[in-house]
Amino acid sequence: MTSEVENEVPVEVPVSEPHPGLKPPKIKGGLPLIGHMIDFGKNPFEFMMKARASCGELAEFKLFNEKVVLMTGPEANEAFCRAPDDQLDQSAAYRLMTPIFGKGVVFDAPEERKNEQLKILMPALRDKPMRSYAGVIAREVEGMIENWGEEGEIDFLAFTKELTLYTSSHCLLGKEFRYDLNAEFAQIYHDLEQGVQPIAYIFPYLPLPSFRQRDKARVRLQSLITGIIEKRALSPAKQEDAFQMLLDTSYKDGTKLSPHEITGMLIGAMFAGHHTSAGTAAWILIEMLRNPEALKSVRQEIDTLFGADGEVTFESLREIPHLDNTIKEVLRLHPPLIILLRKVAKDFHYRDYTVKAGKMVCISPPVSHRIPSIFKDPDRFDPNRYAPGREEDELPFAWIAFGGGRHKCSGNAFALLQLKSIFCILLRRYEFELVDPPETYKDDYEQMVVQPKQPCRIRYRRRRELGGKTKATPTGSGHAELRLEPLPESTIGQLHVVVDGQLCQGHAACMAEAPEIFQVDSQGNLTLLMEAPAPELYGKLREAKKYCPTHAITLVKS
Repeated sequence: MTSEVENEVPVEVPVSEPHPGLKPPKIKGGLPLIGHMIDFGKNPFEFMMKARASCGELAEFKLFNEKVVLMTGPEANEAFCRAPDDQLDQSAAYRLMTPIFGKGVVFDAPEERKNEQLKILMPALRDKPMRSYAGVIAREVEGMIENWGEEGEIDFLAFTKELTLYTSSHCLLGKEFRYDLNAEFAQIYHDLEQGVQPIAYIFPYLPLPSFRQRDKARVRLQSLITGIIEKRALSPAKQEDAFQMLLDTSYKDGTKLSPHEITGMLIGAMFAGHHTSAGTAAWILIEMLRNPEALKSVRQEIDTLFGADGEVTFESLREIPHLDNTIKEVLRLHPPLIILLRKVAKDFHYRDYTVKAGKMVCISPPVSHRIPSIFKDPDRFDPNRYAPGREEDELPFAWIAFGGGRHKCSGNAFALLQLKSIFCILLRRYEFELVDPPETYKDDYEQMVVQPKQPCRIRYRRRRELGGKTKATPTGSGHAELRLEPLPESTIGQLHVVVDGQLCQGHAACMAEAPEIFQVDSQGNLTLLMEAPAPELYGKLREAKKYCPTHAITLVKS
């Protein structure tokens, strides 16, 4: 039996039936005209933590002329993430990105065109091209640390910003951006990022110096891209990268993408692959250095898997549980995006409450990640909370570092691959230590994308016993061994596959693992070839479920 899985299939949402409902509780205080903007601007995380403490799951506050309702907790997160676009409008909430992506691109495009554009970008983030990225990233890391010498001191956030710009542009945009336009593209991208500020949510076109630089950078980038398009048109050799994919793609009506649209979508690809990775990479090292046992476990795991010179590949990065759990815990405590917004287009009902059309609703990953009833001792760094037997992230929509639902960050799989590749090189080559007292490394909440405050000083020293290449330890290919746990006898012959169409984004990881069961076409639409696979396919089926970046696959007993 086959069945089509559409990305817009309606799924049961944990909200009450439409009725007048109660008004969300309001946060006390606020000033005329600006509302709670001062307190929110000082530290939005602290402000929203207090909001949950005083009001519960829903809390309403005001930022200038916008009334915003904060929703926290797994069920509230799920209601937010699963709501259809015609009720909670993502595009209207992200007007700040229009000057960066461009008019008519992504958030500024009509809904149908926006969905087409997002699907056009997905092939660059699918399983097949992803398999080539790990080696590229590893080589970039080795190149960046080639001249470090025996020991030294760096601002590690500055290092990760530069590194992830190189890795993301190399993998997602192509060699012209990585090599030919290296310095200029770095400055352009920096100026575009500076346009992402809290005030831009409300007033994206204020005559601020940073906004003027943002607009100049957008014009200059389109000029550069137009030149590359013309150059590639004259070349007989066709490159395989996201840039070329955009040049070759047409909309459903047959029209080609314009240089303006290509520019905006390439910026979108970079934001998905780079925008949040630099800060997360910095926090991974900081938290491991603040928690030596976690660092010891991760380093031993990497040394065992790779030795001194084992090759970093897509396959070898699949099974690194200590590093995986460390990254997940860093993303719980330091999620790059502190708030995800939607505009209420139609009255939105949740439990006994109704949020009226015209208001904004939001969820906050760091606030939901610190609910003690879900994450025990929530302020404590504890990667083992995700280990078998504990699995504190098992509750759907409890851990939302990448968002959730149909708008979950499409670059999450690339980001995780990038982070694992980076540390599988760095931790083999060097020892690290914090320069300043551990408690002084803090999140910078003045930035839209949360990162450690700078300076973020780290001291490094070349490893002697293994990763510094003074001692080679043979470890075979360096590839992770495929570990399939045996299935309980009670499940044999009883497993059925369910795919959540709202979560599936067309990454095609499932098809790579189990092509007998899953098929994904060029548009990212998934076809379930069999809903009740034969027992001999259960191993592949479980791998498909495990490696789905959006956790869209569920296995149920009949």
